[in-house]
Amino acid sequence: MSRRKTRPRTSPASRTAAAATAPAVTATSPCPCGLDAAYGACCGRFHSGTGGTAPTAALLMRSRYSAFVVRDEAYLLRTWAPETRPGEVDFDPGTRWAGLEIEGTTEGTAFHQHGTVTFTARYVHDGETGSLHERSRFARHGGAWVYVDGDFLD
Repeated sequence: MSRRKTRPRTSPASRTAAAATAPAVTATSPCPCGLDAAYGACCGRFHSGTGGTAPTAALLMRSRYSAFVVRDEAYLLRTWAPETRPGEVDFDPGTRWAGLEIEGTTEGTAFHQHGTVTFTARYVHDGETGSLHERSRFARHGGAWVYVDGDFLD
């Protein structure tokens, strides 16, 4: 999920405010990615580093979506391919992520070096609902799956 927009970058103070207003997700909360597991046992283990790295492109996609929900910039940057990684993640404080649907995958398993994940992520932005439909590309970098880039669909 690139969430790239053509709008002014936020200042460090407003990024800190955006992180402060991130939804309260605890280790025992349902995981934002939509799998039937608690956040701590699902995406939270990848965010904290206690669960190693996501073993498939699809699980990396889910964990990156959850990182957008909880506004975990460090995880997003750590799992972004160096050649396409931005200097920072520009969280929009007016956006609340509301659900993820994985629509399809190609490759992206332990037996592959590349993979794609097509998904729709629902959100509410300043009271208006919307969705982001993207086909994301992933690759292995240093043995771990990373997000490379994506194409917006629709």
